Amino acid sequence: MRKSILALRLLTVTVIAALAGTLPTSPASAAPDGPPLPPLTVLTDEEGAGGGDIFVSPNSTTGQYASGVEILSPDGRKVVWSHPVPAGQQAADFRKQTYRGKPVLTWWQGTGLGGLAKGVNYVYDDQYRKIAEVKAGNGYSADGHEFLITPRNTALILAYAEATADLTSIGGPADQKVINGIVQEVDIRTGKVLFEWNSADHVPYAQSEQPLPASASTPWDWFHVNSVKPDGNGKLLIDARNTWTAYEVSQHNGRILWQLGGKASSFKPTAAQGQVLNDAGRIFAWQHDPQPLGNGLYRVFDNEAAGRANTGTGVVSQLPYSRVVTLRLDFGTHEAVLVDSVDQPDELSASSQGNAQTLRNGDLLVGWGSQPYVSEFSRSGDLLFNARFPEGVNSYRAYRFDWR
Repeated sequence: MRKSILALRLLTVTVIAALAGTLPTSPASAAPDGPPLPPLTVLTDEEGAGGGDIFVSPNSTTGQYASGVEILSPDGRKVVWSHPVPAGQQAADFRKQTYRGKPVLTWWQGTGLGGLAKGVNYVYDDQYRKIAEVKAGNGYSADGHEFLITPRNTALILAYAEATADLTSIGGPADQKVINGIVQEVDIRTGKVLFEWNSADHVPYAQSEQPLPASASTPWDWFHVNSVKPDGNGKLLIDARNTWTAYEVSQHNGRILWQLGGKASSFKPTAAQGQVLNDAGRIFAWQHDPQPLGNGLYRVFDNEAAGRANTGTGVVSQLPYSRVVTLRLDFGTHEAVLVDSVDQPDELSASSQGNAQTLRNGDLLVGWGSQPYVSEFSRSGDLLFNARFPEGVNSYRAYRFDWR
């Protein structure tokens, strides 16, 4: 449902991305010679917002600012900790997690996020010291879309792999280069791969919504895996942006148990009163970060837009704005019912990236991906907090966590 926004008290505060001088820092967190991390401007700060520090991974495309990871105070006004990455690298999925019973900071760092990425996942302790690196196994390199530590002290991570496929059955060449999506569970301590899933082994190429490239030698990113979440009892929810589908997968044998969205959905999409399906009659398109909420409920960051070959250019859209959608799966009637939606406050369209996080008080924090905004909404959908980075800066995801 399009949420009406109350009259908002606008407050603009520029946060200078520098280290907090009173906090302990490691040499790695000291700003190198070069540009600073980008400032954040707070546009809206209403009473009731701010349940936890803000975790972002700003990446600059202009060269005016550095890229890296950063913890901001709940009101967005102070830098708690800041860690620039080397020039030419990016950071993604910066958050607080638990490893071996203790709070840790985690993120991905590398190059090529959004394409054939290469990088490493890092684990830092609460004194800002590196305690682990998590790499993809079996010859792959870690992609930055997901780094999730499980209660078993393992990590769910992603990788992209180039291969050659015969696509004559869907009107393509017999030797098309393709990019497949890899999901791995890795033991953090030993680096052993405990589980691996390759999209090409389970999903037909015909399910892709991404057009074929003009040349067989241009890798076709037909799947674009971008998240993996546990969904109870040995099941994983694996998301593929370019098939518009979230796949429920058995972690025992890799078999797909059901599909949500896309051309082969196991569920018929419907909308509750006041809700709107997109122009293709679907609940979401080009999506990110599907999350199980329990009791058959799922939440998805619904981009509704994408650039040609995920470049950010030649953008096509199914709705003129991005949103966060909540849906209920009915396994008896095989229906997926759109029950709630929260739209981008300025009706902007994010053609890439993005996430949504339910806070402990029930508020919803949203990182708007390629749109340089971070927003917090109340349970009733009112905008409580809104902030933005400068043009040319984005944060793949944004979170709030209590951090000491």
